[in-house]
Amino acid sequence: MTEIIRKLRVAAYAVIIDDGRILLSRWLGPERPRWILPGGGVDHGEDPYDAVIREVFEETGYRAEVGRLLGIQNVHGPLNRDGVDLDYHRIRILYEAKVVGGDLTYEVGGTTDQAAWFPLEDVPALDHVESVDIGLEMYRTRPRDGRIARST
Repeated sequence: MTEIIRKLRVAAYAVIIDDGRILLSRWLGPERPRWILPGGGVDHGEDPYDAVIREVFEETGYRAEVGRLLGIQNVHGPLNRDGVDLDYHRIRILYEAKVVGGDLTYEVGGTTDQAAWFPLEDVPALDHVESVDIGLEMYRTRPRDGRIARST
């Protein structure tokens, strides 16, 4: 019988929209590169608010200012990563943010390799992760309880 490993990942992401465009990072995922909201894992002892500012800078070169908490995406279920069965629980904390400085650059040696602005109407056609759609939905609807009912 294969042992299932339990894994918890807490991450903070920014929804940055300016002039009808959204800022995305290209994540070097296990299957293929896909577009994702800029952000990433919260380090032990780190405040998620600080983590999202750090991650946006690392992935895009921009300094971000956090406007408000949009909500939390909770994803729990089985995942097989590199032949290892995981009981994977992801908690994604989504913030609205804006660029307040810096220049667009790419992360080197990290989990992303590009960052770019995309017109909002082009997002559905992009190869992107579901959290981009969740973030946009939270940005548009501002759910009172900070949750979007989805299961993935």
